[in-house]
Formats: sequence, structure tokens, C-alpha cells
Amino acid sequence: MFTPKYPTPDTAPAPAPIVPQTAAPAPVVPAAPAPAPVVPVAPARSTVQLTPGSTLALAAGGGAVVLVVGAVLVSMLLAVAITAVSVAVVAVVLKSLLKDLNKQR
Repeated sequence: MFTPKYPTPDTAPAPAPIVPQTAAPAPVVPAAPAPAPVVPVAPARSTVQLTPGSTLALAAGGGAVVLVVGAVLVSMLLAVAITAVSVAVVAVVLKSLLKDLNKQR
């Protein structure tokens, strides 16, 4: 599928003959261009036919993707919330410890 497709050697145009130049150059007659090689036309792609079973499978797969992505996002949000609460608790405890430390002076 990924290998290059080379034309067969017989479809390449023949090289033009080399004519030696003389003192009086002869008028140059343009040569007729070589005919273009005929390339076989690939068949047109067929359209995708969705049957009720494939539509149901597609919907179920899409729903599963939505559920997985939603679960990942909710778990990340929950991790951030737990981290924020724990930092807030540590801040309150440190504030209380510093307040008690300042009262003892």
C-alpha cells in the first residue's frame, strides 16, 4: 500500500537524438510530442452505508468515550478539591500554632 508505483519502462518517451552542429545550421523542425501514458482510473470510493446495528454500535462507542472522559475530568476536579481543602486545613493549623507561640512571649 505504501510502496511507490513506478511506470513500466516502455511508457517513458524516447530521448531526442543529438544532431551535430554544422557551419550553416539547418532549420529545426519541432518533433511531435510523445503521447501521454494511459493511467488506469481507480474505481470511485463507495459511500458508507450505516445499518441500524452499526449506528447502535457507533452510538454506544461514543457514549462510552463520553463516560470515560467525564470520569477522568471528575476525578481530576476531585483531586484538586481535596488538595485545596488539605492546604486550607494546614493553613488554619499553622495559624493556630503561630498564634499560641506569640501568646507565650
